Amino acid sequence: MALNAADRLREEDPFTAHFIAGMPTQIVVHRSRFEIDLNRSPESAVYLNPEQAWGLEVWHEKPDRNAIADLLRQHASYYGLLHHVLTQTEIQFGKFIVLDIHSYNHRRDGADSPPTDQSGAPDINIGTFSMDRERWAHVIEPFMASLRASRVKGCYIDVRENIAFQGKGEQTRFIHEHFPYSGCAIAVEMKKIFMDEWTGKPDHAAIKELRDAITASLPVLKTALEGTA
Repeated sequence: MALNAADRLREEDPFTAHFIAGMPTQIVVHRSRFEIDLNRSPESAVYLNPEQAWGLEVWHEKPDRNAIADLLRQHASYYGLLHHVLTQTEIQFGKFIVLDIHSYNHRRDGADSPPTDQSGAPDINIGTFSMDRERWAHVIEPFMASLRASRVKGCYIDVRENIAFQGKGEQTRFIHEHFPYSGCAIAVEMKKIFMDEWTGKPDHAAIKELRDAITASLPVLKTALEGTA
């Protein structure tokens, strides 16, 4: 791999597993997106060109056909596992909510450059592109309201929908395709206000506050889901 550890980390989602510590069911993947990106379709899940990876040169020598086939088997295996877990959840409970947690950079011009303007970079971006928005409005709107009632670093969390991202990832698309009436998958993009995206240093207090905000939303989500026809 040509990419150094610091550049790789900057485009990954470190610490996001901490945000779901209060969730009753968790799936956490310990694999670099630069090896296989599970939130992209199989056709684009292996970054072979810089255009697929924010202009970064990932490989000294690109993986050969056999290596790519092995990576795609891992991609298929993950989605097989996800489908099994959600099918069992559907059988047991009838319907479910998935919070698909990610993070995103807002200081792309450099550590000492101004951050992305707040108007285009909410603290939490909720992506709903692939869902039946009308069907799940009674879940999405109270969820966002709950998050907005929490504070990080002394300020109420700025939570908006489809601003920096629209939720076009493979995982939410897959869930809505296979569980169109029972599964509500919400893409949750956390702006990296909880770490220094250039050094990789975490802000543990901010991480805890974001985790608490997610945990506090669970009763709201449960009540909303119980009201789903």
